[in-house]
Amino acid sequence: MKGEKKKKIIKTIKIDVDKCNGCRACEVICSASHAAPKYSGNNPARARIRVIRDPLKDVYVPIYAGDYVPAECAGRDKYTIDGKEYDECAFCRASCPSRDEFKEPDSGLPLKCDMCEGEEEPMCVKWCLNDALILEEREEEVEEEAETREEMEIGLESLAKKYGMDKIMDAVARMSMSKKG
Repeated sequence: MKGEKKKKIIKTIKIDVDKCNGCRACEVICSASHAAPKYSGNNPARARIRVIRDPLKDVYVPIYAGDYVPAECAGRDKYTIDGKEYDECAFCRASCPSRDEFKEPDSGLPLKCDMCEGEEEPMCVKWCLNDALILEEREEEVEEEAETREEMEIGLESLAKKYGMDKIMDAVARMSMSKKG
């Protein structure tokens, strides 16, 4: 029923930028744990976490991937941290059409932090050498949402934009034929 409240455990990663030293261990372990097969490779472009770095100013800000957004945002605010100016996009957790961050490098599909589902805690938190990443869990009352778009639907839409719907349909037809035979 719409409007009904239920309790849900919300997991977030608290980021203490004062403790981050820019080692990028979080990026390395994230990309390795999401490799197929698991731990078979390491490509930080596949990581669901990025460290915004300015070593000369000693500024390091870990950002982990959030939800996919189909449209570019309107905001283009600038932030100044220790005298260096950053574009608002640098701190955005979303995968969007206007930038390549948090997109799978081969397919262009959006990446989203899954909190290392199945693990006790996210690998980036576990491997953070300076405790700059801390897992926080809280219980919140949330309204049951109307049906949301499934990840598969978002992925298919992204592939259709890249390759065209005809190629997607041909691939599905070939896959279904190979399963029958």
